[in-house]
Amino acid sequence: MTTTTAPIRTFVKGHGTGNDFLLFADLDGAAPLTGGEVVALTDRHTGIGADGVIRAVRSAAVPEGISWLQEDPDAYWFMDYVNADGSVAEMCGNGIRVFVAFLVRARLLELPDGHSVPIATRAGVLTVRREGADYAADMGKWSAPGGAQALADGFDASVAVAGLPDARPGLRLDLPNPHTVIALTDVDELDGVDLSEAPRVEPVPVHGTNVELVVPLGEREVELTDADGRVVGTKSIGVVRMRVHERGVGETLSCGTGACAAALAVRAWFGAGAPDEWVVLVPGGQLRVRMLENGHVELAGPAELVAEVSLL
Repeated sequence: MTTTTAPIRTFVKGHGTGNDFLLFADLDGAAPLTGGEVVALTDRHTGIGADGVIRAVRSAAVPEGISWLQEDPDAYWFMDYVNADGSVAEMCGNGIRVFVAFLVRARLLELPDGHSVPIATRAGVLTVRREGADYAADMGKWSAPGGAQALADGFDASVAVAGLPDARPGLRLDLPNPHTVIALTDVDELDGVDLSEAPRVEPVPVHGTNVELVVPLGEREVELTDADGRVVGTKSIGVVRMRVHERGVGETLSCGTGACAAALAVRAWFGAGAPDEWVVLVPGGQLRVRMLENGHVELAGPAELVAEVSLL
């Protein structure tokens, strides 16, 4: 493939539950891609194909990173994420986990199992912990644009989706990417919707929105074990199935911040006593979402690197 990028640039293809990215190192921030180059690279027919491009750059080399270094001097790396349409995104939950896996593989970062690293993003400094082959990311504080009233009502938007006869009430959540979550009746209805075109959201989001379509599947009991592997009790976790239309991309196999939004929305709909831990089933696999005491939300799941590509 021929593009206008510099000769011989190497990318790594990676994904988190099917949400895929092209990653490359630009340590000194000297070779960012243009929006047009991102569009060409991520095209699944004439390019390599991906939901977005992630650039690894030293925080000290870019203005966005420099500002966050004042908050956390250990946030050495900045994750520069761009959607497939060339638009810049605040954050990507699957992307930040794959980003850290990329840094480890490239030997730009040492991260033993169980240890954490701060990563600078446009959403602030977020902490990622290694859990064997998986990674868990503290996604920071979430918020509801409609405030406590919207959470109590369970909705503050209306969403029309192709394949559904009527618009459905949606709940807006920021992580900080904008999300709007709607509930469907069952898995058959979820499978039947058409996400080849963007859902229509009212009020119209100023900066666009991801739209999550979810089916709550109830709760299940899991065993708790001690350090020696002995069962010491049980706890309830919620289960939800999700599809997502991602702004700037279209339907994707997974969305990390979307999985968090889905769990938060269903938890709000369930009300008092709802679980603080959720399994979110997406077309590309399974993610785990946990509500933390400080008002943050954590996303955990796999991060896989599958290929290295040299661009001519």
